[in-house]
Amino acid sequence: MPTFPVRIDSRLPQVGTTIFTVMSRLAQECGAINLSQGFPDFNAEDVLFERVAHWMRAGFNQYAPMAGVGPLREAIAHKVAALYGTAYDPETEITVTAGATQALFTAVAALVHPGDEVIVFEPVYDSYAPAIELQGGRVVRLQLAAPGYRPDWDAVAAAITPRTRMIMINSPHNPTATVWTADDLAGLAAATRGTGIVVVSDEVYEHIVFDGRRHESCARDAELAARSVIVSSFGKTYHITGWKVGYVVAPRELMAEFRKVHQFNVFTVNTPVQLALADYMADASRHEGLAAFYQAKRDFFGAGLAGSRFELLPSAGTYFQLARYRAICDEPDTAFVERLTRDSGVAAIPVSAFFADGRDERVLRFCFAKNEATLAAACERLCRV
Repeated sequence: MPTFPVRIDSRLPQVGTTIFTVMSRLAQECGAINLSQGFPDFNAEDVLFERVAHWMRAGFNQYAPMAGVGPLREAIAHKVAALYGTAYDPETEITVTAGATQALFTAVAALVHPGDEVIVFEPVYDSYAPAIELQGGRVVRLQLAAPGYRPDWDAVAAAITPRTRMIMINSPHNPTATVWTADDLAGLAAATRGTGIVVVSDEVYEHIVFDGRRHESCARDAELAARSVIVSSFGKTYHITGWKVGYVVAPRELMAEFRKVHQFNVFTVNTPVQLALADYMADASRHEGLAAFYQAKRDFFGAGLAGSRFELLPSAGTYFQLARYRAICDEPDTAFVERLTRDSGVAAIPVSAFFADGRDERVLRFCFAKNEATLAAACERLCRV
């Protein structure tokens, strides 16, 4: 086995293997039901696969244009305008990406300079801070407290300095399953008004909002749309997380900078899948029906845990359910979730993993993007804990 002969001066010395990889691996080792990593255990519709095969056989297997194939960018523009009332130019303001994580990284790499400050809200998805730190930026963490996990706009205003370059937001929010309101967007607009701050809005769960709520996209607010890089995900919307295809919409000035980096860290995304997605998007019911589809799964999972000792926190969006376990034990969440995986056969994610300081509120995150048989089996095991 070869060994590198010199000590490596890591650019991310505090970063190890992500908690999602750790828990999925442990679930596999233990034969546990994996409710940890956020992916479905069911397929998309066959028609989507058939459209990919169609375009492959038709010979569309070479590089797509750097920004994405025209039909897909046009379909994205139509969807965003229909949902949020803002028109984005497919030529200059929409880019197809290799998943949402790449889009988020590219936005930070394109717009954050050494010494810039970037505000994030904890618990925060684990890719944000490393992307900022790799550009020499400083992460400014504002904490959202259980059980409401709401942003404090006075705290945001106090955290903004002349060095603040960017605010990264996520709604519907992973891991807390909270959804920002119109008042939250108004607070964000007020906090950034008169500044050069860029908002990076992670909206990958935009279509998974429950109980009659409306997703408040930054694209819906003209003031925010003018300063926002908005990221979404076909993987989350169409149950194809392994395809790693997402997209970004942004004003042309921001998109020009985004594409300067995108062309060198990805260049383009596979052609037949893009063309198939453009075809599939023509039926708007496929994304419009997603909220009801996942709300039924949320409710099924919640009903299955009604007899357990877990305390379920509100799930207003995403396909995640948070649960407190204080009635079971007071173990740290990382220890408890490992024991739950090994002894009870169900894997989850400890929410402390989303806090830089490991803040532990004895809360776990379960993913309910699973078949009902999977959820029923998991609930049966969890009710015995």
